[in-house]
Amino acid sequence: MVYTIKNVLISPGDSVRQFITEDRYRFVKPITFLFITALIYALVSTQFNVKTSNYDGPEGVISVIMNWLIGNPGYLNTIIVLFVAFWIKIFFKKAGYNFFEIVILLCFVFGITTLFDSVAIFFQGITHLNLIQTSMSIGVIYATWAIGQFFDKKRAASYTKAFLSYLLGVLTLGFLIAVAAIIETVIIL
Repeated sequence: MVYTIKNVLISPGDSVRQFITEDRYRFVKPITFLFITALIYALVSTQFNVKTSNYDGPEGVISVIMNWLIGNPGYLNTIIVLFVAFWIKIFFKKAGYNFFEIVILLCFVFGITTLFDSVAIFFQGITHLNLIQTSMSIGVIYATWAIGQFFDKKRAASYTKAFLSYLLGVLTLGFLIAVAAIIETVIIL
């Protein structure tokens, strides 16, 4: 686990390419890594009794789903990974990586961003400063950098496409949740 964290944190592009092409034994498996980091997050947030946010929309099924997703970042990250991978596949179609290889990259990247959030919650629990927003911003910057590193670390366009993929993946999930909320509202009326 320490080897995986160190390598994916310092050199994400090279590390994930190494995992995909040659050495799978030195790294924690990607989906396992994502869930272990989510477990660490859950333990830290429970220990310090820190709630990162709460959905305050109208009550109903969507409210239950949103609060569940916010309370279970491992599942939320797994869902977001699929949407971000979809957009990466579109923006980096010439790179030659298949959807599952992109998901591997994102499992490692989102695992690291979950660790950032865990550290922020740890320090937030000790200092009572609100650090989660800062951690999330650092996570977006790291994810953009890591995805850009994976595809072509020398081209600025890689980082732009990486950021757009991340942003559009999150927005796509938000759009689907909004559509579900509208449908729920129409059905209730």
